[in-house]
Amino acid sequence: MTPMRTPVVATVLLVLAACGSTAPAAHPTGSARVGGGPANASGSATVQPDAISGFGVGATPGATPSSSRACPVFPPNNVWHSDVSRLPVHRNSAAYVGSIGVTGTVHPDFGAGFYDGGAIGIPVTTVPAGTPGVRVGFDYANESDTGPYPIPVSVKIEAGSDHHIILYDRVRCRAYELFAARRVGGGWRAGSGAIFDLRANALRPAGWTSADAAGLSILAGLVR
Repeated sequence: MTPMRTPVVATVLLVLAACGSTAPAAHPTGSARVGGGPANASGSATVQPDAISGFGVGATPGATPSSSRACPVFPPNNVWHSDVSRLPVHRNSAAYVGSIGVTGTVHPDFGAGFYDGGAIGIPVTTVPAGTPGVRVGFDYANESDTGPYPIPVSVKIEAGSDHHIILYDRVRCRAYELFAARRVGGGWRAGSGAIFDLRANALRPAGWTSADAAGLSILAGLVR
């Protein structure tokens, strides 16, 4: 049984209602393979300022990206690009809101400043062309993509307890996402790992999770 963790992208789903694009909804974002991980909740659903911008969530559907940004964060008709404020309200919406708290508010941990010695937010590392792939050992190997993962020497790791690594590879047009990543000797180990084809809308096996524990891409859900 895969342990439960609070999804990293949970709060951003609320934000998308106000800032979604006009692209029609399609299939939920997915990949043919995905990883699961142990139970540690992340309090951050944002991207730090040095990360990618100009495409993905909030980008103009049909716009022609520059040559350096030819790889999208999923196709324009992907559900991540939809204006969720236009969707019908779920029949259990009132119960969900009541459980969360009617007077509760969204708490965005936008990537600015420091807390407990580390930068706030989830950083994204753009993979330099020619970066070789490396093998990663996993605590939850049965639900992790084997890779290899193109981890640069200068890779950024999320501060705090979750230690996510989010790799955007524009050459392969893939997102490589690791949970609980750490260096072990001369190699790498992580709780789980997932690889996403950013040009596809494919679904993952039912019940599988990802590095955010919701079966979704962290990269796609970051506010930027």
